[in-house]
Amino acid sequence: MKLAVVGLQWGDEGKGKIVDYLAKDFDIDARFQGGTNAGHTVCYDGREVIFHQIPCGILNKGVIGIVGAGCVFDPAVFFNELSNLRKINPNIEECIKVSRYCHLIMPYHILIDKAREETRQALGTTKKGIGPAYEDKYARLGLRVGDLFNQELFKNRLRANMSRKNLMLMEIYHAEPLSDSEIYDKYVDYAKKLEPMVIDDTAYLNDALTKGKNIIFEGAQGTLLDIDFGTYPCVTSSHTVSGGVGVGLGLPPFCVEQVLGVVKAYTTRVGFGPFPSESTEEFGKSLREIGKEYGATTGRPRRCGPFDASIVKYSARLNGVKEIVLTKFDILSSFDKLKIAVGYVNAPAFDPFIADQLEPSYEEISGFKKDISKIRDYEALPDEAKEYLKLIEHYTGLKIKYISVGPERDAVIKL
Repeated sequence: MKLAVVGLQWGDEGKGKIVDYLAKDFDIDARFQGGTNAGHTVCYDGREVIFHQIPCGILNKGVIGIVGAGCVFDPAVFFNELSNLRKINPNIEECIKVSRYCHLIMPYHILIDKAREETRQALGTTKKGIGPAYEDKYARLGLRVGDLFNQELFKNRLRANMSRKNLMLMEIYHAEPLSDSEIYDKYVDYAKKLEPMVIDDTAYLNDALTKGKNIIFEGAQGTLLDIDFGTYPCVTSSHTVSGGVGVGLGLPPFCVEQVLGVVKAYTTRVGFGPFPSESTEEFGKSLREIGKEYGATTGRPRRCGPFDASIVKYSARLNGVKEIVLTKFDILSSFDKLKIAVGYVNAPAFDPFIADQLEPSYEEISGFKKDISKIRDYEALPDEAKEYLKLIEHYTGLKIKYISVGPERDAVIKL
């Protein structure tokens, strides 16, 4: 099986838990895009484990996690994350591979990202340097993991970059310049520790395909944050759709056999940008508190609102999704009434170019005021809960395959 798992909203759909849940049946978990702006949260043996850079399926025995070429890579975050994971598995680094093609997030990327967010250029980023790192990648100024092992080349390119970046930091952002020698020494040290884990992921994964290995492709963020197809310009800097798998891992386009979409039972968004079904009233505030809707990477409060069927339908089309996982369904058990945005008053379908102008129309039903977190069988769900699920399937045209009813690994109903 070659399965891609992607988010169909603005990220934070719960992909981490779902990848962890499914990965037990796979040999490899490969991240194909994004950087340390991911906040994939997994509940493991009663503790909350947050993944930012490392694929979250590796908590399953025998699974190899690959940080693919389409990712941007911050060694400082990576090694901090690795240190935390060693508390669970002392030999965890044996399960992790890093593509030599990954572009490096450098200290100047982080400083520039932070400086921009404090100016009129603010987009609500995580300030982790992801956007500036991707900018350098496409400007052909980037430094890659593989460059670390040619020290002379790395030093020369770093020095050239530093002259540009320090000028930008000082003249545009009025920030202190950075020392290229200090950065060089730090990254040479990273290289020594990274070397046993660095691979050519294109060769590694194509060999795995030839051998019939089962591979799960892990996406970060969500479809509506895709650099081309999301609610531009308030998007991320990479391709979050399933089409990014081949490009982000050096695989042929036909390698993905199935795409599973992950959606939250309601809708959330972090940062700026359009959000048609956002609720700033009591319903949205209650969702945030009950659902603990705060960013795993930044801690920022998420904007919340009713499930929007139209954005999910739009995202499913882009990804080739036929089946979905519905997460955090248990959070809705606290409400007397539930509603779904089933369309728009002023448009026939979701359109990212006019997303800030869309006015949703809603269908409202009775809530299912019952704790469903211990239920593992669809038939045991309250009738009102089943009605809500049927409405989602009807208005999205998608089949619900799994329902997550709690953070625990086994808190899943399979349909």
